[in-house]
Amino acid sequence: MTALLAGLALGLALIVPIGAQNVFVFGQGVSLGMPRALWAVAGAGLCDTLLIVLGATGASALLDSVPGLRPAMLAAGALFLTYLGVKSLRAKPAEIADETGSWSPARTLRRTAAVSLLNPHAVLDTVGVLGAAIAAQAAASRAVFATGAVAASWVWFLLLAGAATGLRGFMTKERRVWFDRASGAILLVFAAWLAYEFVVVLK
Repeated sequence: MTALLAGLALGLALIVPIGAQNVFVFGQGVSLGMPRALWAVAGAGLCDTLLIVLGATGASALLDSVPGLRPAMLAAGALFLTYLGVKSLRAKPAEIADETGSWSPARTLRRTAAVSLLNPHAVLDTVGVLGAAIAAQAAASRAVFATGAVAASWVWFLLLAGAATGLRGFMTKERRVWFDRASGAILLVFAAWLAYEFVVVLK
């Protein structure tokens, strides 16, 4: 039980702070509501589960040993977040009204996976930090600790999507536009951060 709670606490500490993945899942809850937003929850949870398992099996050492992998991840993440940010900043009420009509589970899963796996900070934190923490546990406790970390991701994303769904009644199309633009600005800040780190890594 101690190992499970420790994994849960560390997982929440890494995932709760605002980031591109949280912004996206929350936005899906506002845009689509339940149960459609559960596809975003599932996508984000599965991606985090995959990264935690990779960290537990020693993939963090691979991230440090492959030349050029970190700069490539930073560049890809910066470009993708810039695309999402600009798209959100250009949101219009008419486009928001039609969003549910273009919805599909596969599209939501693809977008969630892209936000989750093209964010190098999320990858490095999940694989590196959690991987090191899992490795530091006693052999008998590692699986339980990892289970707690995985549970943290699923519980948090479910709560996030649920809270966003609760706000749908308040979010008129006009308010949604400003919410989307604020989300876009946040994503562009993260994109700029990744681009800065890319430049620093190349020096």
